[in-house]
This record gives sequence, C-alpha cells and structure tokens, in this order.
Amino acid sequence: MAQPSSPPLPTLAYVLAARRVISRYLRPTPLHNYPLLDELVGAQVWVKHENYQPIGAFKVRGGITFIAQLPADQRELGVATASTGNHGQSVAYAARLFDVKAVIVAPEGANPVKVAAMRGYGADVRLMGEDFEAAKKHCAAVAEAEGLRFVSSGDEPSLIAGVATHTLEILEEEPDIEVVIVPVGGGSGAAGASLVAKSINPEIRTIAVSASASPAAYLTWKARAWREAPNRSAAEGLATGAPFMLPQQMLWQYLDDYRLVSDEEMMVAVRHYLEKAKTLAEPAGAASLAAALQLKDELAGKKVALILSGGNISPGQLRACLE
Repeated sequence: MAQPSSPPLPTLAYVLAARRVISRYLRPTPLHNYPLLDELVGAQVWVKHENYQPIGAFKVRGGITFIAQLPADQRELGVATASTGNHGQSVAYAARLFDVKAVIVAPEGANPVKVAAMRGYGADVRLMGEDFEAAKKHCAAVAEAEGLRFVSSGDEPSLIAGVATHTLEILEEEPDIEVVIVPVGGGSGAAGASLVAKSINPEIRTIAVSASASPAAYLTWKARAWREAPNRSAAEGLATGAPFMLPQQMLWQYLDDYRLVSDEEMMVAVRHYLEKAKTLAEPAGAASLAAALQLKDELAGKKVALILSGGNISPGQLRACLE
C-alpha cells in the first residue's frame, strides 16, 4: 500500500506552546516511585499517572490542544473522529470545553466503559465496523457527508504536541531519568515522548511498546516503511492494524528501541499495578510495565519512567486480569 502524505513534524517549540494551552485546563499528573515496583523490575521506577487525567487517559492533552487551535469556521462545523475509546474521549471532552459538535465512530465491540464516557461528554457516538480500521473508514465517509472536520487519531501535529507534554512534565520533575517507556497504539504518545526526551537530553533512552497481537506499528518502525498486520489484541488502546505515518517518521528519527508484549503480559502488569502501586491501569496502559519486565537485565539499576497511559478498564477486563 502506498504511504500517505503527512503534515510537517512537530518540534519542541510546538510542545512548549501546547503546554501553555493545556495548563489552562489540566494540572500536571503525578509522577510516583513505588519501592515494590523497583524490586519487581530491578530499577528505580517512576510511574507517570496519566490514568489520573479527567478522562482517565493521556489523550486528553492532545484533544484540548487540537480543538483549541481549530479555526472558528471549523469549530462551527464540528469534528468527527474514529476511536477505540481514549482518543474519542479526548475529542469529546475538548469539544465540550469549546462548545464544538463531535461525532465519534467506534468499533461495534468497543469498550462499553469508554463508549459511555464519550456519550457522557456529549459526543454523538456511532458504533460502526468490526474493528478500528473499519471504524476509521466509516468515519471518513461520515465526515465527508456531514461536512465535519475529520480528526486523525495519529496524523495530527497538534495531537502529538499535546500528548508530548507528559514527558516534558516528567523531565521537569525528575531531570535525571535515563529511560522512558511508552505504549503505542497509533504512536502519538511515543513520538511526542521521544521528541521531548531527545531534545532535552539526547542520552535518554526511549522505548516504545506495542501488542504482539497487533504489531503494525512495530513492523512499520522496523521496516522504515508502511506495514499492515493482523489486529487481534484485546487491549483496545493498542489495537491498530495499520500505522500512522506522522508519528512513525518521528519514531524513525528519535526512538531507540521497540518491544512487543502479549495480551497476557499486559494483564499480568495490570495486576502488578493493583498490588504494588494501588492504581488501576487498562491493559494498554500497563504495556510499559510489561515491557520493563521483559527488559529487566537491560534496565538494572537505571532510573526509568513508565507512561501509564490510561486506566479505562472494563469490569470484564479487570476480572480477567485478576483471574
């Protein structure tokens, strides 16, 4: 498949501008160290609690940045986006802040907790398609038919700049962090984290992690070219079958390493967070901890930041993790 064209890459200056916008609406999230996680990983582990955001996920940073910079005529028309949940919540939350119509197209089997939240923020949520890729195609058609501004969940510079502020906050609080590990669905979070980390201190090692059952982003990073793959992960935040090329270009430039974790490894990591950090992660949010456990030998004795990207776990998922 031909690689689609991408807009210009965000810069650190763009991230700093995004932070000025976001600071009007969001407080920095906590960054905590847990001795039991240190013992588990064999490193000094700092958890960036994006599960404590108003929507329970890091994506809200990008949604606010994006909607805030929309021209007035596009705000009047409204926006449409496809999402498995957290990105949709971010757009819905920001649209409510700025009084903008939002249509969210989610897969028919979407996490009911996330669907309810999107509707709670006032979005028009439509369940269309068996997976994210199908929902994305339906959304593009909806946006064209109804004259809405289509919002890509990955290929929007302002989204990336917005979510990158989580790593800016990490390094302001703990400037001697040596490794940052970030989950990847579309890749905006990892792209932003890598941009900020390398711009501030090129010695910081940045590591992305995806689901082995949905490896399109990983394969694209390895090949430095578009790669699609089966999309079978139950961790909906990582369940993408095709890459987003704007984040990929940034990952090619800045990212040091990329790991795959199984759905089972993420479920175990959810349980570790509950037991050792008394915090609730969704499987995708726990992927960075799952990767750290794979990398114990490499991380030994280092100061490591884990992006806990979201905590929007359904009751059914939680029961499965505890079993």
